[in-house]
Amino acid sequence: MSSLDKIIDLAQSNHPDLDSQLASYEGPKTNSELAAISDDRWLSMMTRCVFQAGFVWKVIEAKWDGFETAFEGFKPIPISFYSDDDVARLVSDTRIIRNGQKIMATVQNAQFVGDISAEYGSFGDFIAQWPSEDQLGLLAILKARGSRLGGMTAQYFLRFSGWDAWMLSKDVVAALIREGVVEKAPTSKKALADVQTAFNAWSETSGRSRSEISRILALSVG
Repeated sequence: MSSLDKIIDLAQSNHPDLDSQLASYEGPKTNSELAAISDDRWLSMMTRCVFQAGFVWKVIEAKWDGFETAFEGFKPIPISFYSDDDVARLVSDTRIIRNGQKIMATVQNAQFVGDISAEYGSFGDFIAQWPSEDQLGLLAILKARGSRLGGMTAQYFLRFSGWDAWMLSKDVVAALIREGVVEKAPTSKKALADVQTAFNAWSETSGRSRSEISRILALSVG
């Protein structure tokens, strides 16, 4: 496994403007910033990532104001009590993408957000307290207790929310294979643990966030 400095050199050879690209990268939010995000915004981002999965993101973006209105601001407690009639109403609502399974996932994720908030004070407090060196543990909770929050959907959710998340995009996986961290796209517990270990090592030696390292790895490929 190469040092991050060598990987940065490789990314620089592919992208001469790498320094300016990295300088413009906002990076992850602080723990206090994460804790300050209200529960409705966490559920909103969850829903957005769930609906974007396997769909054209621009369409979701164009309709997002309609989503916010149709789901009444994504307040978790009211949504968690949605009835079959509420779901049927949403399935017929042209302001959103009328996918019944993903609408039901939003109701279930409202319950998830509410449960976590009751346990930790708020969903933001829960996320803020989770150590960035254990992304796998957080992903496991999202998958087990949330709905349709596995794989890349969960990774996008964490990244877009501002948590210090690495992403297993096609280019990042290619870089990890090149660096000998994994032999193929990681799916097994061991391979994913190897990925986590590599990101932790690069972060510890460089002082850079895991989300920025993920970006550097992607840029080192093309």
